[in-house]
Amino acid sequence: MSHIQAQEAADGVGSLIPQRPPERGIRRQMLREFWFYFSANKGAVAGLVVFALVVLTAIFASVIAPHDPVAQNRTALLLPPAFQTGGSWSYPLGTDAVGRDILSRLLFGAQYSLFIGTFVVILAVSTGIVIGLVAGYFRGWVDTVIMRVMDVILAFPSLLLALVLVAILGPGLVNAMIAIALVLQPHFVRLTRASVMAEKEREYVTAARVVGAGPIRLMFKTILPNCLGPLIVQATLSFSNAILDAAALGFLGLGAQPPTPEWGTMLAEAREFVLRAWWVVTFPGLAILVTVLAINLVGDGLRDALDPKLRRS
Repeated sequence: MSHIQAQEAADGVGSLIPQRPPERGIRRQMLREFWFYFSANKGAVAGLVVFALVVLTAIFASVIAPHDPVAQNRTALLLPPAFQTGGSWSYPLGTDAVGRDILSRLLFGAQYSLFIGTFVVILAVSTGIVIGLVAGYFRGWVDTVIMRVMDVILAFPSLLLALVLVAILGPGLVNAMIAIALVLQPHFVRLTRASVMAEKEREYVTAARVVGAGPIRLMFKTILPNCLGPLIVQATLSFSNAILDAAALGFLGLGAQPPTPEWGTMLAEAREFVLRAWWVVTFPGLAILVTVLAINLVGDGLRDALDPKLRRS
């Protein structure tokens, strides 16, 4: 057989072997499938649009904001919104008790809210996943000790426990975020542990163990990628909880401190002017409401797209 004939024969045999689809094509197919199920939930799409607008607002706050968020104008104290009698278009949403522009403070407050949510979720997810993996994989007394500690944390109301932790650490935005992350952490520990226990005895984990994979590789490379769906949904919902808890701590004076333009702190500063100037309370409250609602709607859409049981239904 000549070299050309041998090459043709090899090509013929190769054509009979099923070719593995390119990895990029698989990813595109997965993204299309994810978007199909996500977009079926119209509320989730609307929430995603609103949340995207909040993110853009936070990114370009320094460009959009008409004034410095901490600059005071003593000649415009408690100025009403522009659409109300006595208002001025220089301050579209009015001013607070010391003459600061509410619109500018709301725009910059979006930065703080998104930063709080991101920091809290990253800290709670990273530590919760590690602890949950250890508890679910090794079981025994390690699992018992970890889960009893998580049960004790969950036995306290979340806001009350956050208040206690902030009282111990001291008031401030960073300490408030650490306290909120510790409060939210048990949810990720329990969810990760349950997923690990369900996946640990499956065939692909046994096969990886047989070929010599160690505990670290089994936990983080083999098991964890198959547990990410529920964790992503829980992280989205925890993002909104972090914003709410941070606003509550700020309202109580234990979170971000004045003159920081954080939404909860703005509400705290406006308590005594509720009856005199409705706008100083209404607009920060609406900002919190709209942002948290949008994130929760996105979380519902992620649950629909990532849960195979809901897909079948």
